[in-house]
Formats: sequence, C-alpha cells, structure tokens
Amino acid sequence: MFRILIVEDEESIRKLVQYNLVQAGYEILEADNGLTAIEMVKTERPDLVILDVMLPGLNGVEVCQQMRRQGLSTPIIMLTARDDEVDRILGLEMGADDYVTKPFSPRELAARVKAVLRRSGDDAADTAGVYQCGDISVDINKYEVTIRGEKVDLTPREFELLHYLMKNRGRVLARDQLLDKVWGYEFAGDTRIVDVHISHLRDKLEKEPKNPRYIKTIRGVGYKLVEGEA
Repeated sequence: MFRILIVEDEESIRKLVQYNLVQAGYEILEADNGLTAIEMVKTERPDLVILDVMLPGLNGVEVCQQMRRQGLSTPIIMLTARDDEVDRILGLEMGADDYVTKPFSPRELAARVKAVLRRSGDDAADTAGVYQCGDISVDINKYEVTIRGEKVDLTPREFELLHYLMKNRGRVLARDQLLDKVWGYEFAGDTRIVDVHISHLRDKLEKEPKNPRYIKTIRGVGYKLVEGEA
C-alpha cells in the first residue's frame, strides 16, 4: 500500500484530502507545518508528498527546496491558489513534480496522485537496462544517471523525463506528447511545466545550459535529445 504524506495547515482541507485518498486505497500520514513534514519524509519514507504552498513558518516552496537540497527525492504534488502562477512556477523550479490548483475536486487530486505514483513505479520496474547518449548514461535498474562517469542527482520527474528522451533520442518530441507520456494525464494545456523540467535537466547535464549540446529546442514544437553534437 502506498503511503502519502499530506502537508496542510488547514485541518478541514487536510481531513478532506485524507478521507478521499483513504477511500482510494492509500495509507495517509499528516503534518501541519513544513519542519515536521521534512522530518517525516526522512523517518517515515512516504511514497509521495502532497504539499500546500501556504504553510506557517516554512512555506511549501521552501519545504520543497530544502527536501531537494537534502537529497530527498520523494515525489511532490504542490497545492496552490488558482491565480498564483508565481507559486506554481517557483514550486516546479524547486523540484516539485506536479501541482493542483485550489479549489480542486477529490477526483482530480486522486488522478494526479495515481499518475505520479504510476510513472515512478514504471521507471523503477523498467527492464530496458542502460541507455547511452554521448557522455550521458541512464541505468534504469539502478535508477541512476551519470555523465562522464560522475553521478547526477535528479528528481523522480526529471529522471522520468530524461528516460523518455533517451528512449526516443534523435526524435522530435512535442511538449504535448511529453506531458502525456511523462506526466501521464491531460495537463490542462499548460506545457510550461515541460519547459521548467527541461531547464532543470540542462542545468544538471549540460556544460553550457544556455547553449545545450544534448537537449535541443525545436522552436514551436518541443525538444530532441541528440548525441552531444556541438
């Protein structure tokens, strides 16, 4: 049974989310502040974190940032206000895997949870072995990425995105296609989440992220992984 940590200071929302996810078959952990949440991720090892942006003390974006800095790669779904685009983008830049805007339906949240967990599980169970593209190596069985022999730390979503690019290297992949195959659901047409995660990958894999050798932008379409051409 998957364990999900709900981090929400408003008890009514926390209990509503808890009730619906329990009905969907998940085991639930709860925290009402960021510091407690970080400690619970370390000690309880949940499979996924649902993290509200507006928390007392450390806000959700700061919690996400601290988790990633500490090497905690647990998938994160952010809960944000509908009109708060800045928080959504910041959360993604700090390493969140997805976001849901308030007010949200329990069915929508459950679908997002299922999609994130499914994609993480698919990658963990992949038997394709090792993918190589230039100096970049992706070992699916070890869940490990190296470049020129040096290990690179990626979030689960970054790993999934790179894995899909690897499987389709040399092919132009549209943003909508990446949303469907990597995120696993219709994402309300917001393809900027793809651009944010591509930017993260370039920062971690490219010597010159602004002039990438591996992950090329195909203007007006999407991206293509190539064999490290100049």
